[in-house]
Amino acid sequence: MHIKEMLADAERTGQPSFSFEYFPPKTAQGVQNLYDRMERMYDFGPKFIDITWGAGGRIAELTCDMVVQAQAYFGLETCMHLTCTDMGEEKINDALRRAYKAGCTNILALRGDPPREKEKWVAADSGFQYARDLVAHIRKTYGNHFDIGVAGYPEGCDDNKDEDLLLDHLKEKVDMGATFIVTQMFYDADNFVRWVGKVRDRGITIPIVPGIMPIATYASFIRRANHMKCKVPDEWMAALDPIKNDDAAVREVAKTLVAQLCRKIMAAGIVHLHFYTMNLAQATRMVLEELDWMPTTTRPRKQALPWKQSLALGRREEDVRPIFWRNRNKSYVSRTQDWDEFPNGRWGDSRSPAFGELDAYGIGLTGTNESNRKKWGEPKSVQDIASLFVRYIQRDISSLPWSEAPLTSESDSITEDLIKLNQRGLLTINSQPAVNGVKSTHAVYGWGPQNGYVYQKAYLELLVSPDLFPEVIRRIDANPNLSYYAVTKSGKFTTNTPSEGPNAVTWGVFPGKEIVQPTVVESISFLAWKDEAYRLGMDWSHCHDANSPSRVLIEKIMNEWYLVNIVNNDFHLPRAIFEVFDGLTVKDIDVPVTAPLQGLEQSNGIHKETNGTSTINGTGAIATV
Repeated sequence: MHIKEMLADAERTGQPSFSFEYFPPKTAQGVQNLYDRMERMYDFGPKFIDITWGAGGRIAELTCDMVVQAQAYFGLETCMHLTCTDMGEEKINDALRRAYKAGCTNILALRGDPPREKEKWVAADSGFQYARDLVAHIRKTYGNHFDIGVAGYPEGCDDNKDEDLLLDHLKEKVDMGATFIVTQMFYDADNFVRWVGKVRDRGITIPIVPGIMPIATYASFIRRANHMKCKVPDEWMAALDPIKNDDAAVREVAKTLVAQLCRKIMAAGIVHLHFYTMNLAQATRMVLEELDWMPTTTRPRKQALPWKQSLALGRREEDVRPIFWRNRNKSYVSRTQDWDEFPNGRWGDSRSPAFGELDAYGIGLTGTNESNRKKWGEPKSVQDIASLFVRYIQRDISSLPWSEAPLTSESDSITEDLIKLNQRGLLTINSQPAVNGVKSTHAVYGWGPQNGYVYQKAYLELLVSPDLFPEVIRRIDANPNLSYYAVTKSGKFTTNTPSEGPNAVTWGVFPGKEIVQPTVVESISFLAWKDEAYRLGMDWSHCHDANSPSRVLIEKIMNEWYLVNIVNNDFHLPRAIFEVFDGLTVKDIDVPVTAPLQGLEQSNGIHKETNGTSTINGTGAIATV
């Protein structure tokens, strides 16, 4: 979506909006940390983000990679900075091709600063001298595919303080095809409003987006203000200087000052603010909270679908996915990225566009062995693993091998049921409650356009021990409303569904639209998910030393237990899916698994000493009805 369209929407609705800027970190760990932060800040509700351009070499490559990550995996509309610094036409064209292939539709075209080793800016060989030339080249090459932003300078720029000349340059950039303006950071609201008036007097009518930098510490505030040579109001210095050595106090006072700046800007008719985050979340979040712009339970972030959309090239119209990857969005996008087309309106046949192989996309467990042991401990019994799952449901820990993010509030209505299942050794890795026609604006379950209604069938996916499995299936088959798929790591597959076709488990009814069915359960994709689910479990086991109790236990579960998903096709009966498991408990749930001793041979998880004098039993299960 073009930024000018987002700004027009904010103008039309009268709802203020905002965006964030990030820059490429210098280290690999810094990049991963930023990706984690970007994903968390997605929930703040920005309309878009932009990513600065690192001229030349690895940093330029990283900018392009970050655009791909944000568009494809985080579903963040992304504006890529592109500068003329050290960029000949061939490099410019390569960067634009990569942005296009990433699904990016917005570019901020800048001349750029001179490299540190040079005092004055000089165009690269076969490069562009001015930002206006870059704007013209992008417009000529890509037509209207890219919305093109340019920089505005309310207080002048480093090498030019002539306001009238800068306004002449701004008009030239607009005449070449620019469609929105983003300003340098400033803290003087009155001067900004005056400058906007002069911009309009030049006949420039495109939207102006003011750049706001929240204040994290006094030192960084002064450093950035001096670097950008921006005016700081005297009352700001009077408020901040006495507390400059207390970072927490600075943030508290500064959030009020910056929020007041934002209100003055909005009062002048501006509808959108752009926050220079400096890759940090706290100071920006505090300003948004002070403005009361953060999503809340009564004012949730609007979402078009019940899952995070990918904005990669060709995926914007995708509106159907299997439920199995609801907790592993990036994995699903990666494994389907080579499809020629994506489901729109109906799931279709998933056997034609095959899911990518696991190794090809790096789908396995993330994190080091040490960090994963620290997160999830070293379980020695099924009870230990069950307790870990319970802690996840209670939000004491934020992830599991099968779930990248904390449990959402959608599960609140079934939390007690999930806890009881896991306490008895029935390990749940995915679920959703039944929903019988709530408004599409509902704070927890809502999605899609206004004035609609959304529905869900109860869904449960869990690992079931082989001794419990026959009784579970007998009970499912006794209830005509329940359907299931079950499979083992080796591929033993059973189901009671009459066909391979998809079963919609989430749908919405909206005025003037056909019924939307964004989430389905379907056999071929379930078998693709099965490979990934067991791979994640085996990866977890390999975080522990060979022959350790933890590895033996986890590998045994992966090798022997069933992965089962169940759908209750009657959404009027929310608890029926849990009643299947009444009275079922894993046998010896609290008995530790013992690692094999030297001289023992292993067979199917039961260890027998070669001299026949002792045995060590694996974990079994029993129905205690």
